[in-house]
Amino acid sequence: MRNAESAASVSTMSVKIQLLNKAPTADKADVLVVVVDGPVKDNRLVSSLDEVLGGGLRAHLEKLEFMPDKGGVASVFSLGRGPAEQIVFAGLSSAEGGDGAQFSLEARVTTAVASGVRAGLLHHPKKINVYAPGFNCQAVALGTALGAYQFDKYFSSLKEHSSLRTVQVLLDRAPSLQDKKAFNLGLRIADGVCLARDLVNEPPNHLTPEALASRAKAIAKRNKLYCKVLDEEGILKAKMNLHAAVGQGSDNKPTFIHLAYKPPRASKRIVFVGKGITFDSGGLCIKPAPNMLEMKTDMAGAAAVLGVMESVAALKPGVEVHGIVGAAENMPDAGAYRPSDVITSLSGKGVEVINTDAEGRLVLADALTYSARLKPDFMVDAATLTGATLLSLGAPYSAFYTSSSQLRDTMNAAASEAGESFWHMPLIEELAPQLKSRITDLKHTGERMGGAITAALFLREFTEGIPWMHCDIPGPVFRERAMGMHPQGGTGHAVLTFLKLIEKHEGSVSDAAGPVRRRGTPPTVASRRAKRSTRTKS
Repeated sequence: MRNAESAASVSTMSVKIQLLNKAPTADKADVLVVVVDGPVKDNRLVSSLDEVLGGGLRAHLEKLEFMPDKGGVASVFSLGRGPAEQIVFAGLSSAEGGDGAQFSLEARVTTAVASGVRAGLLHHPKKINVYAPGFNCQAVALGTALGAYQFDKYFSSLKEHSSLRTVQVLLDRAPSLQDKKAFNLGLRIADGVCLARDLVNEPPNHLTPEALASRAKAIAKRNKLYCKVLDEEGILKAKMNLHAAVGQGSDNKPTFIHLAYKPPRASKRIVFVGKGITFDSGGLCIKPAPNMLEMKTDMAGAAAVLGVMESVAALKPGVEVHGIVGAAENMPDAGAYRPSDVITSLSGKGVEVINTDAEGRLVLADALTYSARLKPDFMVDAATLTGATLLSLGAPYSAFYTSSSQLRDTMNAAASEAGESFWHMPLIEELAPQLKSRITDLKHTGERMGGAITAALFLREFTEGIPWMHCDIPGPVFRERAMGMHPQGGTGHAVLTFLKLIEKHEGSVSDAAGPVRRRGTPPTVASRRAKRSTRTKS
């Protein structure tokens, strides 16, 4: 475990993040970030800074309409009279999460610190001090690292982009051993989120399916995880024909990734499955040019899964955790798969291709079948799957689908504790007949209306009765503007929620098959058809 004064892994920068016992008014820095909980008039540090600056600070913050309970951020220049050239006040928000559940205090602290540190980056500081007394050191460390994140590896000159070298988190007492452990754990969790951000930000000519597999191997080596990677030949040999079909039109051939954290004597098992389309042109059903610009982010589900695997070893849960990624590049070519093709999946079910721009569900179908055969307690898939989710929930929220009320409740609680926005959506059985094909078992898309739901219903066909949750995450994984704990660009969305989901499953009182396993599985389109066929023959 790293000590509390060692460097944190924050994207491509080398930033030293420290936990120290220093007074915020006594230590010089370029920027001082202060977390404000409650009204400004009641904050003791604001009062002391008001005196240092010669008065008028409270009145100035009021003119700026700084509202801490709304998560506001206000910057003030000290003109050489304070402990820092710039003082950033970050409010502790009372924002609510999915289904009206309030975000946890730790999540709100993380968001406040991240917002404050990121605001301080605007003036290219070399040193930032953070003061958030009385709050959980893990949450403060996580927020500090997330706020300090910058993706700058492709700039020819870094003079204006990565001047930050040191961030000091200041306590008003000597940090205890427990403080240091919590602080270091926060930094390790941030490593996973920042890794996911990096992957989403990478340009597609650099992050091919093979390159994504290389990143996964590096994660496994760093964290002593089990690792298996299949190339195109291995994918075909494994009979994952849907996955292979999606990638066959590209010179950058598909890969399949399986990482696993296996603690000794673990009696519980979770599998996370990520869609890893490193670039999505739409294939032969090619996208309009403007819609293609951000399609490097179509592997954000895979990024979230790999981010989880980066951090899970630091959490050391007593739960076996598997990360599965189906990676491919969806391109138009003479060898590309076509609308009307019929392809046999790993499950044995035949799939009629309707639209080659609905490629993610094909890759996930084989990955889910593979995952189900690991016999987990439950599976979670993450994918930037449908534009319909953006239309229904808007950019800030991800949708999730499950037939398990226990898993639904656990997911809502995990997202609220993590500070990420998820909303439970219905699996409407009346839409399932849209997936019937006239020539094989399934069509892979339904009608336009309710498209996110029929996509989830299609994926359910490949879960083999294992409790499962589908997360459709196109909105929050990439931001045009920074907001809350999220920077502009890749956000690492879902990593924190999935880590909370692991913790909650570890803490469940029932055995491995208990907390979310449901009795029976809703009948699939293929199974209903098989039953009708049997009745006809008899």
